[in-house]
Amino acid sequence: MKLDDIRREYTLAGLDRDDLHEDPLLQFKLWLQQAVDAEFSGDPTAMTLATVNPDGQPSQRIVLLKQFDEQGFVFYTNLESRKAQDIATNAKVSLHFGWVPLERQIVIYGEAKKLSAAAATKYFLTRPRNSQIAAWTSKQSKTIASRHLLEQAFAQMKRKFSEGEVPLPSFWGGYCVQPSKMEFWQGRGSRLHDRFMYEREKQGWHIHRLQP
Repeated sequence: MKLDDIRREYTLAGLDRDDLHEDPLLQFKLWLQQAVDAEFSGDPTAMTLATVNPDGQPSQRIVLLKQFDEQGFVFYTNLESRKAQDIATNAKVSLHFGWVPLERQIVIYGEAKKLSAAAATKYFLTRPRNSQIAAWTSKQSKTIASRHLLEQAFAQMKRKFSEGEVPLPSFWGGYCVQPSKMEFWQGRGSRLHDRFMYEREKQGWHIHRLQP
């Protein structure tokens, strides 16, 4: 396979300063809606979450955006997972949305704050029942000898919670990433891409263009 010959031009659109909302959350909302409306293959709410462990080793994984507002960007996870352990020692994280068919990216820099149990419970009760049971089943990021053992544990949990509501596990919850910087990237021809960075200041947001 010859990878250096795989390339294409980005020609769908451009991005000018006058195109941008002064509030990056409004700009994000616009681009997210356009990604949803495009109905391309994949999940437009999927975002890469990057964390760093105490040894300085970065780690990335895809999580799903479940809410956003002026407070930040919300996702849910096992609170004993690798990502949660990383956040416990270094709350600075980044999020990345890669909407390749639209030739767009958004990168968010900020700090992850743990949500209250009440907020986590409210969301947990909206999940499909099997997803609720899976949260009880999986000791996320821990090793397991086989798929069969995982499925056995799932079946046991299904029997345990065969009646009534599935309660919120004590080890499951959510985080809100409060942004300090947000970059909007639009692909352009000849690799002269358009990039704009919002940086939070005391009186709002400062916007400046970055070189590609």
